[in-house]
Amino acid sequence: RIVRVFGKSFTLQLSIILKIISITGILFSGFSFWGIFFLIIYTIAGTLSWTAMDTIVESFSKDIESGRIRGIHLTIANAGFLMGPLLSSQVLERYDFYGVFLMSLITYSVILIISIISLRRTNHKFREKIGAIKLLKKVLERKNIMRIYYVSFVLELFYALMLIYAPLYLLSKGFSWDQLGIAFTIMLVPFVLIQYPMGILADKKTGEKEFLLLSFLILGISTLIFYFSDSADIMVWATILLLGRIGAALVEILRESYFYKRVDGDNVDIINFFKTARPVAYIIATFFSSILLYFFDLKSIFLFITVACFSAIYPTFRLMDNK
Repeated sequence: RIVRVFGKSFTLQLSIILKIISITGILFSGFSFWGIFFLIIYTIAGTLSWTAMDTIVESFSKDIESGRIRGIHLTIANAGFLMGPLLSSQVLERYDFYGVFLMSLITYSVILIISIISLRRTNHKFREKIGAIKLLKKVLERKNIMRIYYVSFVLELFYALMLIYAPLYLLSKGFSWDQLGIAFTIMLVPFVLIQYPMGILADKKTGEKEFLLLSFLILGISTLIFYFSDSADIMVWATILLLGRIGAALVEILRESYFYKRVDGDNVDIINFFKTARPVAYIIATFFSSILLYFFDLKSIFLFITVACFSAIYPTFRLMDNK
């Protein structure tokens, strides 16, 4: 509704402003009720900003080039993610969490200025009015949309759990934040190197289905290795994490390529629905991880992730190929 009334670029800029406000709030609130409130606002704004950016990119995309366009988009975005662990771990060691949030605040302020200057003429609006029930019926009728939604959900579930519990587990094994910063930087390299070439390959040669199947096998096997490993060498863990992120990077570009070949820039409603995979995954991840940690140790989380990754193979197999 925000996009329909105000446009895509305005929605993106609004989400960035909300992030700036929420980070400022966290800086001054610390660990308190208001700190949690601002963290919730930050999370909502994050989902809103990614959805707005995706609809803007899709407005200029052709289906025949969807893999390449999404590949470029993700490569640029992931170059930022690649720097994140390295910079944040260094700042965290020297200036604590205050420094991390302050760095984020400065970064988002720069992003806001760039978006205001560069996106003035791309404020496309969405005309169709559609309710939640009608939208749900609309997507349920499109089986391939629901299948790729589950693929996206599993990937986001993997991210949600590994983002929190992989560092906690490795810290409990005696590794420092400096060591983790190096390991996490190494593991993110595939997101920068392989997504654009994979997008080109999916467009021109193979489609997405076959490589999605391979990607979930890699993702599941790597998480299972993480569960069984007991190494004291950080580079062994970095290699395991790297293998997992190769699978994740492939799933990420292939799900984007597949989905955006099935929709166009006017399908803001379906794109918004597709983007609910992330918050739904975070809710499910929080619920099940809480139950697992109540009865079992931290390692059980990684076994749960493995099962989730392998569960995506069947719906992936049922996808109609875009080849």
